[in-house]
Amino acid sequence: MLGGQKTIRSYWRNYFEQTDGLVWVVVDSSDLRRLDDCKFELDNLLKEERLSGASLLVFANKKDIQGALSPDEIARVLNLDDMDKSRHWRIVGCSAYTGEGLLEGFDWLVQDIASRIYLLD
Repeated sequence: MLGGQKTIRSYWRNYFEQTDGLVWVVVDSSDLRRLDDCKFELDNLLKEERLSGASLLVFANKKDIQGALSPDEIARVLNLDDMDKSRHWRIVGCSAYTGEGLLEGFDWLVQDIASRIYLLD
């Protein structure tokens, strides 16, 4: 897991080798100002060749806060429908405070990776 502070983002690419799954956290799905930064960073990350086959799980945190965008709204803001059609992705609303949605998201990620890996054997 990599942190999102701007000072360490340039080091992210050092960790991409043999990556099967990527978890992206929208820290506050009610903060529209930060979603533009989030979209920019995610777009740049997904351009990395070593991540081309990785499944993408997006956690939309703070779904329990009034005014939080739905997963469909966040998908539109992040423009996920327009990315490479071969990439498997899913957005799951969650609450880091209550834990709601976390197991659902990780279950999907593990199953998706397993389905791709076993097809390659």
